[in-house]
Amino acid sequence: MPRRNLLLLVAISAVSLVCYSQADSAHRSHYGRMFDTFVEVMEKVEDKYLEPVDERELFEGALEGMVSKLDPYSEYIGPNHYNEFRENLEQEFGGIGILVGIDRDTKMLTVISPMVGTPAYEKGILAGDTILKVNGESTEGFTSDDAQRRLRGKPDQAVHLTVLHKGASEPVELDIKRKMIEVPTVLGDTRLADGKWDYFLEGHPGIGYVRITTFGEKTVEELKTALAWLAERNVRGVILDLRNDAGGLLTAATATCDMFLKKNDRIVSTRGRDLVEIKAYDASGKDAYQQLPLVVLVNQYTASASEIVAACLQDHNRAKVVGQRTWGKGSVQNVIPLEGGRSGLKLTIASFWRPSEQNIHRRRNATDKDVWGVMPSPGYEVKFNDSELAEVMRRRRERDVVQPPGAPATATPPATSGPAASKSAEKQADEQNSQPDKPQAPDAPEEEAAADPQLNKAVEAIEQEIAAEGRS
Repeated sequence: MPRRNLLLLVAISAVSLVCYSQADSAHRSHYGRMFDTFVEVMEKVEDKYLEPVDERELFEGALEGMVSKLDPYSEYIGPNHYNEFRENLEQEFGGIGILVGIDRDTKMLTVISPMVGTPAYEKGILAGDTILKVNGESTEGFTSDDAQRRLRGKPDQAVHLTVLHKGASEPVELDIKRKMIEVPTVLGDTRLADGKWDYFLEGHPGIGYVRITTFGEKTVEELKTALAWLAERNVRGVILDLRNDAGGLLTAATATCDMFLKKNDRIVSTRGRDLVEIKAYDASGKDAYQQLPLVVLVNQYTASASEIVAACLQDHNRAKVVGQRTWGKGSVQNVIPLEGGRSGLKLTIASFWRPSEQNIHRRRNATDKDVWGVMPSPGYEVKFNDSELAEVMRRRRERDVVQPPGAPATATPPATSGPAASKSAEKQADEQNSQPDKPQAPDAPEEEAAADPQLNKAVEAIEQEIAAEGRS
């Protein structure tokens, strides 16, 4: 069969699917003309372009270009990358441990968040860093899919990155060895002697500090474990740190909100085309944390599922939101298998709406004056410039390091002002037996307090919430 006839057959088959599902005869004629032009362009390129081209590459390029016109989160996933995409959903793959995206302003490949404990994290890669090259290849024009394909690979193989740290003037060269990425998503403030997390905030007795790095399949169970650990030790209030959390599973976000809300409180709803409601998520009221004082920390890299949590708890007056305006991703993507499951289409099919009936999504031409993202509660906005954010992330990374057995104790600076030693309920009990505190940091508390003004503000907010609840 002549190649043109084959292309026309493929085009006509695709048109037929569209035609008989929803289009009238005028639409059929309209789509037919467009597909004729599509086939003609493919033929002209293949016959007359300066260098030989591959039909499949042209076809996939056309699909990628078409979907890219929709929004930054929809994409066509070809056969070469579909398995990698599925691995990402399962949260187990060979990689270096970073979440990346294309910065809306610079259009460059940007680190949304490193995963704690992964090779990239240990090499000092931070949220907001720009990846200029991967194995010598410029990332200019990359899609998120392009980045994943190059960053992932077999464990123990190295990838070479050229990275411009946020706020730096010159890039650095890093060789990072891949490994299987399976990391916890719920973290505390400091490490205990056995490497496990202490979920109390150092220097502030009774105040819990829980970080969620992403909303994955195991996040809810991890969070329940952390909250139970705190409850057993008479926690008075909790700071939920969602800074640099790029999102994840909608179900994990709704289940997180469910822990803190009364029965039938609206968590979030999803709406499709013409704002028709698809599904509403309401709280069950079954968990024991409905009265627990809460504060939520966010920043400009808090996105998607983490924005659902912040918005929901803010709208129900369950938590003050502290920090900076969030990213503004209020859309839901569904993965539609194509070609018998060999490829796929990640397509935006719905938007999510907070209990106050607002959609947090930032549109293409949105300005700072428009409604999008989650704004800090009145009086609780604390902005960081690039250098301040980089310094806070550096200090946090240092505090997260698990020391090898037998290593000498390393003094780690407290995250907030106050006594240099931790005063968690567990450690207070130890003090009665004259057990010494952790080594004091060499810097003065006042200097360290300035290291994370957002966290300091969150402490101020949670202390007010605790006082209002009458907890001591």
